[in-house]
Amino acid sequence: MFYRPQEGHSLPHNPFNAIVSPRPIGWISTRDAAGANNLAPYSFFNAVAYVPPQVMFASTSAKPDRGDTKDSVANIRETGVFCVNIVEYEMRNVMNASSEGLAREVDEFEHAGIAPTPCHEIDCARVTGAPAALECRMTQIVKIEGAHNFVVFGEVVGVHMRDDTLINGRFDVTTFNPLSRMGYRDYTKVSEVFELSRPDD
Repeated sequence: MFYRPQEGHSLPHNPFNAIVSPRPIGWISTRDAAGANNLAPYSFFNAVAYVPPQVMFASTSAKPDRGDTKDSVANIRETGVFCVNIVEYEMRNVMNASSEGLAREVDEFEHAGIAPTPCHEIDCARVTGAPAALECRMTQIVKIEGAHNFVVFGEVVGVHMRDDTLINGRFDVTTFNPLSRMGYRDYTKVSEVFELSRPDD
């Protein structure tokens, strides 16, 4: 099968998300200028550079009470900071609860029953007990094609790792089974890894 996206795919559901998968989930915590917390998962998320360490996430829709975007991007515009919380399999249900489209004044930490913990380097909350969290200062927000498509880039200025994730000096994802997004409403978890040496190692 071949299709041109602008002409449609003629399938019951859009296959694009299922093709580009699995995708890590950036559970983005932010705080607005008035001090209200927000928490939302984004599967258009990844690390993009080592030195300095940098990450990105993309927001692709809007809310009536936020104009051209959603709470996360709106808050980052105001404060310039955000935190990426890594989602473990055991947190799948509370992560999903935090994805609900709520009014801007609703605190998703409270709504989903998630305890917030203050970040170290930035004025923002992070998810208590998350296997890892990346405190970020926004470097740029890029508007891309599409009415509500924004890519947020941030430099990582603080890294939290839960003690049980460190095995023999390495961050071991099998200690917590990170959750990943597939297509449609499908998810998967990482439970085993293998190693490949590069030809020039």
